[in-house]
Amino acid sequence: MPGRLLAQEAPSIHVVEGSGCDCCAEWTAYLRREGFRVTTEKRAGADLSRHKAELGVPEAYQSCHTGQLAGYFVEGHVPAADLRRLLRERPDAAGLAVPGMPWGSPGMGPESEREAYDVLLVGKDGRSQVFSSYPAA
Repeated sequence: MPGRLLAQEAPSIHVVEGSGCDCCAEWTAYLRREGFRVTTEKRAGADLSRHKAELGVPEAYQSCHTGQLAGYFVEGHVPAADLRRLLRERPDAAGLAVPGMPWGSPGMGPESEREAYDVLLVGKDGRSQVFSSYPAA
């Protein structure tokens, strides 16, 4: 399967999902299909916000779930291809973010109906730059 990870190469990602959020579960299921080893837990309200703050996720870039992958945070509906690129390139950064919940991003509806969105590389200083862009379908 092109782009899929072999079991011995499969990176582990831990995802804290928002309680009662179906798209969080859709995103983690997508990651499993893409070959990632995924563990999850659910948090709500202030507990979830505190977790994001502890990981250094700037409020402007937040979404419904937050992952931890090889020392990086992964905020929101980040595609697996970007996670693999992050692991391959290992930039000096805090993590990746897809702010909000763009329709057609992984876990958020059909890609064939995707709205345009960017994946942001968030620096340790909280500033960001575009890591990759996904045009509207």
